[in-house]
Amino acid sequence: MHITQLNRECLLHLFSFLDKNSRKSLAKTCHKLLEVFQDPVLWPLLNFHSPVELKKDNFLLGPALKYLSICWYSERVKVCNIEDWMKNNFQKDFCNRHENTVNDFLLEVCNRCPNLLSVTLAGCGHVTDECILLLLKNCPNLKTLKLENCVRITDRTLAAVTLYGGSLQTLHVDFCRNITQTGLEKLREKCPLVTLRADRSANMIPDNKPEKKSMLEKASRKWVQF
Repeated sequence: MHITQLNRECLLHLFSFLDKNSRKSLAKTCHKLLEVFQDPVLWPLLNFHSPVELKKDNFLLGPALKYLSICWYSERVKVCNIEDWMKNNFQKDFCNRHENTVNDFLLEVCNRCPNLLSVTLAGCGHVTDECILLLLKNCPNLKTLKLENCVRITDRTLAAVTLYGGSLQTLHVDFCRNITQTGLEKLREKCPLVTLRADRSANMIPDNKPEKKSMLEKASRKWVQF
């Protein structure tokens, strides 16, 4: 029996054992298998390991998506985590290439995947509070939100959880240096049923761009010493 003679249910089951690239390669062989690849039922779970993967065409976003993970564990994440005002030109150029990639992808998720139950983001240094707020508003069934080493996430995300995270049961904000103890306490007070974890976050040094005046004063002192 040829693979194309299998019914739709069997083909979906077969595709479910393949990774994204293998599914895409198989879908290129004939129209029937392409239709299986494009069936939203095939895509309840998506895992990505770098921003580059988000730009590929080997997956499908749709209402069947329930579990999403974008985890970037790389030395390059350290560059993204440097405060913008401290980056040199090389570091700025590196970040500019993918600065909006994850945010743009999450906006697509907001529009196409209203039934999300779980989102995990790690090493996504450019993800913003505004993006997480939209995710909470557009995915009302979201039960689990795990953020790790997302340096642009602040107490505004915690405030958004109190407003739009009605279904949220688990929230992790680990190693997010701009989360404060005050913000965590307010969230615990307003959402006592949410299981909250914030490893190291409130104990890390937050972003703090020097005031222009203090920078001028330091420059003046250096000039005098010279």
